[in-house]
Amino acid sequence: MTKSKDARVTISLACTICTCKDAGSKFTGISRYTTRKNRRNTPIRLELKKFCTCCRKHTYHKELKKE
Repeated sequence: MTKSKDARVTISLACTICTCKDAGSKFTGISRYTTRKNRRNTPIRLELKKFCTCCRKHTYHKELKKE
């Protein structure tokens, strides 16, 4: 039996710095990653340092709000 409120959930992380509005840039949009977290151990929003392909450097990526 599976519970409706599983402890592990899939979340999306988005770059906090870049918006990539350059028209001449090779990449468009915002750098996003997906990962899983345990809802019981980390109830607050997750923030990890990941490589952003738009900025081409390591930046902080925050958890997106669920819609």
